[in-house]
Amino acid sequence: MKEDHQLHLDNQLCFAVYSTSLAITQLYKPLLNSLGLTYTQYLVMLIIWQNEGLSLKDVAQKLAQKSGAITPVVKRLEALDYIQRVRHPEDDRQLSLTLTEKGIALKSKAMQITQHVKLQSGIDEAEMSDLKQRLDAFRNKLPKQINLP
Repeated sequence: MKEDHQLHLDNQLCFAVYSTSLAITQLYKPLLNSLGLTYTQYLVMLIIWQNEGLSLKDVAQKLAQKSGAITPVVKRLEALDYIQRVRHPEDDRQLSLTLTEKGIALKSKAMQITQHVKLQSGIDEAEMSDLKQRLDAFRNKLPKQINLP
């Protein structure tokens, strides 16, 4: 009986991406624990450090998530006094996410994490950049919804 190799786990791109994502998350976990952050909280902080004043909806969009999935993360970051939700001056129905002094101070510690992860990965800056570009391009080619026959 001939085996169908395309169904082997080791031949699946989805598993390579999934297991790599798990490995990266596990690499970050002890480093982020020292900051009191989860991986998702760290991703939200990265966005706010880069673009302070975004709305919750904008942050969720950058993470390819729904606002409802990000709301508890934002509330926790607010409870940790890293960010605050501030009413937008032009539209008080809209909330902007801004950094507190504690959130600004956390950024320098996070920079050390990024350097540590780069060292631990064993690949140089050019390889890392190329890999990221290729993954971004692949993700952008994926359909948002699958149309079944």
